[in-house]
Order: sequence, then structure tokens, then C-alpha cells
Amino acid sequence: MECDPMATSNSPDTDRRAAGLRKDGKRTMQRARLRGIGKMRKLDLTAFTQRLAAMLDAGLPLVQCMDALSDQTATPEFKAVVRDIGLRIEGGDSFAEALERYHELFGDLYVSMIRSGEMGGGLAEVTGRLAVYLEKSQKMVRKVKSAMTYPVMVLGMALILTTAMILFIVPVFKRIFDDFGAKLPAPTQFLITVSDTIKHQSLIIIVVLGGIIYALRKYLATDQGTMVFHRYVLKAPLAGPIIEKVAIARMSRTWASMLRSGVPILKCIEIGSTATGNRFLGSLLKNAGAKVENGQPLSRAIQESGVGFRFPPMLIHMVSAGEKTGNVDGMLEKVADFYEDEVEKSLESLASMIEPLLMGFLGVTVGGIVICMFLPIFKMHEIVNN
Repeated sequence: MECDPMATSNSPDTDRRAAGLRKDGKRTMQRARLRGIGKMRKLDLTAFTQRLAAMLDAGLPLVQCMDALSDQTATPEFKAVVRDIGLRIEGGDSFAEALERYHELFGDLYVSMIRSGEMGGGLAEVTGRLAVYLEKSQKMVRKVKSAMTYPVMVLGMALILTTAMILFIVPVFKRIFDDFGAKLPAPTQFLITVSDTIKHQSLIIIVVLGGIIYALRKYLATDQGTMVFHRYVLKAPLAGPIIEKVAIARMSRTWASMLRSGVPILKCIEIGSTATGNRFLGSLLKNAGAKVENGQPLSRAIQESGVGFRFPPMLIHMVSAGEKTGNVDGMLEKVADFYEDEVEKSLESLASMIEPLLMGFLGVTVGGIVICMFLPIFKMHEIVNN
């Protein structure tokens, strides 16, 4: 039986429907976790938000939008989530309350902006900003992944070739050299020793490496380990400045979108600290939030919170200018645009720089093994005479 949208919250039918919705929502979330929240977010969330913004801007009721979006969604798990959200809205929940039940999928930023849009009567406008934010964030992530694909492939190729040569080619040369019974050059002997160790002690090596990786992962999973790693990754050569620019761009874009949607500044700082993707920078921004709560301007709070890290002067000056003109969100938007352009330029520069380095590394690794194997042949007359 179709539920009456005007039914009161204390109606028996509504109570039974609410209980059923909670049970269905729990099962839907469990299926979503099995598929992977991150994968669903990447595949569906941006498209969902873009379509929702277009429908709301056209004046369609929210429940009707949910019905149409559930039909347009291809992923079964996300389709079930959208349908459940629509039913909850029809049953009396606000849009933000319905989204909150799927917090792992939508996140603090999404829910907070939707709640502000509902309270301010500008849901269509806020949803449009969310769509732009998600699209730009994904675009930057795609650029970073694209820039990292080539180095990872070259390093993987070098590892595969090196392992194959050590395990299969070096032993062949070893049997040839053993027939001479002479002392081999030090580089060749070292390579043969490495090959024998890997072949005969492979189980021990796997156990030791597995233990190191496990211990490292456990340490990095702790707050202290994550903080230490995220702090020193900012100082990494080549990659460190790019990671910093990505974090500042994401933080600025998040703050600008939330402030423009009417989210309180302290909530913006709290969510923006997680949007950086760097726990160390996030902790500094939370310190800045505490200073803002005590009455300090945001620009001064950011400047004084950079313990062990210096926030870019441009960010501080732009926020300060925004505070004086009453346009902090607009200034943060400009900061985000600037650093996104800087990330793109840095990635292009890194790609042009890293290509010859990787090819050189591959040549030295494979070429070094080949030279070590053929070195005794070059000195065959000395080995035979000995």
C-alpha cells in the first residue's frame, strides 16, 4: 500500500513503515560496504549530484527527483540507496536526515551543505555547488593518478625484469662459471649470492618482508603513525610540494563551497581539516579552529597554527583580504583555482623530469645485471689461466 506523505509521525502505519525503512537501510548499507563505499562514491556520487541539481533547478519536487534518479542509476547498490532515501523523505525525514543514514557514502561535507541548503531555502543552489565541487575534486584526483601511472608502470617493469633475471638467467650463468672453478669478479659473485639467497631462502625472506609490512601497516594505522607519516611526506623530494598544493586546494575548495552555502565557520574548519587528506595539516587546521572559536580572525589563526609547517603566505593574505571585504568564500575560491593550476603545472613538470630518471633507473638496473653476468666472459682468459 502506498504511504500517505501527509501521515503523522505517530501513526501506526508510519511507525511500521519507519521500522521497515531502518531495517532496509541497514541491509542496503551492508550491501554497499560489501561492494565498497569508495568505489560507489567514485562511480555514482558525482553523477547523482549533477542530475539532482539539474532537476531541482527545473523545479521538480525532491521525492520525484529521487524516483527519477533511482531509475537512472546503474549500480544496484547505489540504486537501492537512492530509493531508500526517497522513501525516507516521503515518510517525513528531511533530505539531510536521510543522507545522514548513509554517512559513510555521502560524508560530512555533503550532509552539512544539504542541511544548510534546506534551512536557507536554497537547496537547488547548494546542490549545484556540490556538483561543481565534486566534479573539480575528481578532476584533480584523475590528474594526479594519471601522472603517477607511468612511473608506477616503469618501476613495476623494472622489478619484474630484475626478479626474472635473478631467478632464471643468473643461475644459468652460474652453472657455466662453476665449470671453470675459478674465482669470479666481485660484482658477479655478489649477484650470484643474491640469486642463491632468494631461491633457497625465499620462505624466510617472504616471512620477514611480510612481518615488516604488517608491523609498518599497524603502526601507520595508529594516530601517531599516521601523523608522523603525513608530516614527513610533506617534506618528500619532488612529491612533497605537490601533496601540499593538493591539500591546500582541497581545503580551500571545501571551505569556499561550505561558506557560500551558509555553513558555520567552525563546522567548515572541522570538515575542511579532513578534506585535506593529510592528518598533520588537519590537526593544524583544528588548532586554528580553536583559535577562531576564541575570537581570532581566521587568517591570523591559520598563520599562528602552522607549528612545524608554514602555511602558504598567499592563503593567509587572501583570507585576510576576504575578511576585510566580507568575501572570504570568493577569496578561497581563487586560492583553490590557483593551487589546482599549480598542481597541474607541477605534475607536467614532474612527468617531464621523471621520465628520463626512470628510464635511466631501468637501464642501470637491467644493464647492471647484464654487465655483472658478462664480466667474467670479458675476462675469460684470466679465469682460464687461473
